[in-house]
Amino acid sequence: MNGTVLLVEDDLAIGEMVMNYLRGEGFQLLHAHDGEEALEIFSRHDCDLILLDLMLPKLNGMDFLRMVREKSHIPILILSAKGGEADKAIGLGFGADDYIAKPFSMIELPARVKAAIRRATHYVDKSPNQRQSRVITVHELSMDMDNLIVSKNGVELKLTAKELQILQLFLNNPKKVFTKQQIFNSVWNDDYFGDENVINVHMSRLREKIEDEPSTPQYIKTLWGIGYRLGEF
Repeated sequence: MNGTVLLVEDDLAIGEMVMNYLRGEGFQLLHAHDGEEALEIFSRHDCDLILLDLMLPKLNGMDFLRMVREKSHIPILILSAKGGEADKAIGLGFGADDYIAKPFSMIELPARVKAAIRRATHYVDKSPNQRQSRVITVHELSMDMDNLIVSKNGVELKLTAKELQILQLFLNNPKKVFTKQQIFNSVWNDDYFGDENVINVHMSRLREKIEDEPSTPQYIKTLWGIGYRLGEF
């Protein structure tokens, strides 16, 4: 079995199609038809990934996404006909890992799901016997690189999976300048097609959490026209 996927989709035809296809790929499926039902299922079951429609009854997809992100770093892929840049940016800003606009390829979907679960699994904490404490500290910011715990002035910060991976990339390479393409290739492990908005949104959200003044960042500096690098203190 490849993992358990929670599908949050109120369109019965689309829901049945997605579930049948992913089951054929070896996934176990849970299905919620609205946001409130999705929250209930999520609280009672262990899931490896959430496929989330935005236009939902009772509790909309954005609110559901925000509430899940307060508790969990589970990979979340948005499935929505709302393919505009604004909706995409909002979804990514709330902590979604990827955005797939309807109509989507049923061949592409399981590949995206497997890739997201694989990336998340790579960052799961090791067992106590395997765990090593390798902490990198930059000024007031510290990151336990093995357990993926980030703190500032001793207070733990709640970062999404993608934010953790971006920060880890810079802390592991303190002298290197990264272009947006290099960040995308490293963190999303996918081909980059010039979608700068994805990087911009995640970088903005990360800076809001780690910087004293996000408008004048010190930890992750912008090199205009080139990319980003870790700041020097």
